[in-house]
Formats: sequence, C-alpha cells, structure tokens
Amino acid sequence: MIPLAAVRRTVSALALAALAGAALVSPAHAQEEPLPVSVTGPDRVNLSLQPEPGEPGEPGEPQIELGLRAPGEPVPDEDGITWPIHTGEYTVTVDASSLAGVAAVDFSRLGGWRGCSVDGLVATCSRDEIYAGRDYNDLGGIRLDATDESAAGDFGTIEITAAGEGLAFTGHTVDVLVGGPELLMKRLTEPEGFRAGDTFRAPLGFRNAGGLGGDGVVLRIFGSRGLSFPSAFGNCWYDPRDPDDVFGRSTALCVFDGEFAGGTAYGLSAPFPIETAGFALHDVMSYGFSAVPAEQARELLAEGDYRAGDGPELELVRVPDADPADYTRYAETDFPTTNTFDLDLTGERLRARKGSTVSVDIGFTNHGPAWLALLRSGGEPIGFWVDLPPGTTATTVPESCRPGWEGAEGDYLCFIDTPILEDASRTFTFGLRVDEVIKNATGRAFFAYTMPNEGNPANDSGTIVLNPTGEH
Repeated sequence: MIPLAAVRRTVSALALAALAGAALVSPAHAQEEPLPVSVTGPDRVNLSLQPEPGEPGEPGEPQIELGLRAPGEPVPDEDGITWPIHTGEYTVTVDASSLAGVAAVDFSRLGGWRGCSVDGLVATCSRDEIYAGRDYNDLGGIRLDATDESAAGDFGTIEITAAGEGLAFTGHTVDVLVGGPELLMKRLTEPEGFRAGDTFRAPLGFRNAGGLGGDGVVLRIFGSRGLSFPSAFGNCWYDPRDPDDVFGRSTALCVFDGEFAGGTAYGLSAPFPIETAGFALHDVMSYGFSAVPAEQARELLAEGDYRAGDGPELELVRVPDADPADYTRYAETDFPTTNTFDLDLTGERLRARKGSTVSVDIGFTNHGPAWLALLRSGGEPIGFWVDLPPGTTATTVPESCRPGWEGAEGDYLCFIDTPILEDASRTFTFGLRVDEVIKNATGRAFFAYTMPNEGNPANDSGTIVLNPTGEH
C-alpha cells in the first residue's frame, strides 16, 4: 500500500494526461547505430473495483496497449510496400510480478497472432522486425481485473523491457492503482415540454464510485451545432464552435478546487445553462467530470485557445442520499426532440418532341425551421426516388443518383448528404430522351416514407410532366 497523497498524485496525473488529449512525443532522432527504439503504452491504469457491464464470462477489452516507436515515419516504396528499418531477433519482456495479490493479469492478447510465452506474471515476446514510427509496431494488449483480494489503494507496476543486437531500447513502466477515483455522471433527460429556442438548465453532477477520494475536478461539456453555452462562469473556459464547421462542437471546461470523497455524489451549485438555436433538432450534448488537480488544469488551459469566463464561479455541492442508479459512466442526451423540418421535392412541366432530349430539374429544399443532422449515424445520407415519365429514357443522371433494381421503389435512387441545413436547397438534373410522345406523361420524385420530425409531408413529392394538355 502506498501513501494516499502519492495515490492521488498518480491518479491526477493520469486524468491530466487524458485532459491534454495527446501524449507529447520527442522528435525523431537521426538514424544511427544502435537503432534507438522506445516502448510505448499508457503510463497509468486506474483499475475499477466495479464490475464492467457485458456478458458474464466474456473477457473485457485490454486497458493496456503496448507498442514500439522507432525513428522516422513509415513511407511505402513505389510499389506501395512498407519495409522494416530493422530485421533481426529481439525480445520484449513484460514483468507484472508486483501485481501479485493486487490484480489478475491476462496476457492472452499480447504478441498478436504470434503470442508470447508466459511464466506466472512474466511474459516474453520474440519479434524480428521493426518499422519506422509507431503504426506497424504493435505488441498487443494486457487485460487487468480486480480480484476478491483487491482493495482500494492497492498499487503495483508493470515493467516492460526489450533487448536485441543492434538496438538500444528505452523501456516503459505502467503504474496500476486499484479503486482510485471513478467518477460516474448524473443521467440527463430532456425537460418536459422543451422546445427549440429554450434554454436547458442542466443539473450536472457526478458520483465517485471509487474507493478513494481526490483533490480537484475538471468538468468538460460538449455541444453540437444547435447548442451553445451563453454564461461565462469565472472558473470556466470556453471554446465556441467554428461557424463554418457543421460537425463542429462548442466546448466548455470548468475547474473546481477541493477534495472529494469516495462513494459520494456532488452536483453544481447552479444548473449549467445550454441554449438551443431555433434550428436545433436532436443535437448532442455530452459531459464528463475528471479527477485533475485544479492548479495543473489551469496551467494546461492557459496554454490553449480557450477564453476564460469573467462571471461568478460555480461550485461543487455534496448531494446526500444520491441514488447510484441515477449515475452512468457516459452522460449524453439529444435535444430538442420536438422541432420539425420541411423537406420539399419539386418537378417540372415540359413540352418535347419525339427524339429530342430535354433537361428536367428536380428541386430539393428544406424550408426548416430545423436542420436534419443525423449526428448519431455519422452524417448518413437520406434518399429519394425518381420515376421517369413513360416513353422516356435517361441519357444523363446526376452523380448522386443510381439506377433502381428489380422490385425497387422507383427508376432511380438519389442521395442527399447530411447534415441538411435549415435553409438547404439543391437541384438534380436529369437528361431525358423522348422515345414516344405521350400526352401528360407523368413521372415523379418522392420520398419512400415520411421521416420522423417531417412537419409537412404534403410536399414530399413532386411531379414531372411531359407534354401536358391544356398548355399553349
């Protein structure tokens, strides 16, 4: 067992590294003999005493992924082949002996398809190639699990060393702490009757499900295009969304001093306001608390592009008798859910002689007020169908359209990329050859079904009429 202060420093450094978002990498050395190679992997693992969700008996994912980093970056030759910069046998030794009685160690995914020889809590892996950079030098993963003997505050290390002729290895150490601070977030739901343009006053909070407390917390909040953070709390920093990036998100980070205890819940001294735009629909908001010393967090934020708030400060307030069922590992919600968009398809009425080719424009417009983002599906396109007027053949087809198939809804299926902004419009132009003149030859463009949140299904189709009667 190590002193509580040292445990807190270990966990805080782990969370601070996650807050930074990327590890610092030393510049590559000029190639020399022996070849300098470093072992890569996480510096620390906070091993939860809480069982992970999943199928009983199913192994969890490795918390530790190991690899090697060599000078330079991999560059394929003219044939597209990437060659190693070193060939020759070397060994990697992973020594987890100090985790005896602390955690169970699973080496089964270490070494990839080659595997590694295992003797108790020591694994030895033999390899014979090293590539430039990191991408092609994976060593595999290690899974750790708490056991009946594990207790909060138990601590150990995993030492990774390597050796081989013509190679100068820099080893790596992974610190493992059991039952450190484990912050679960309060679940959020859209308020009843909430509408686009309203402000969601989010009751954010966390419960420390770990066995140990900590000193200092950072709150990070994200919001997609239709969400913004209007307040400027004095202990928060803000990074607004790039207005030209429809997939961009606004970010706010708030730093809190003071200790928090294990097994205890905390909430903000005031709800965090999140404004919604008039076009907002199923926008995504997520948040998370991390155990990070406040002083270190402020230093990190001062180096970035965040704008410091100048209003009153938020505080953390202990929440007595909190229900553990109200907290989750990942907290996010989509709102508002009741806004509507109006997708409109229009066709044309044209006269054409037999054998002639005419251009037919199919118009698409979103009259709003909402955008159609489909953020959860990663911007998956939506599609509409086109039936050609009888007696015609398509000679040119828009790039985003393709022929239908046997039993399909129409002759052509056309795709519209999402997000579709609240005022989006687009034209799809078909070239049609008139093989036979038919009065009132009618085709159409149409959606095969009414989408959720469609506010005006009546204009979800448009007609294409060739040689209409009654026109002069």
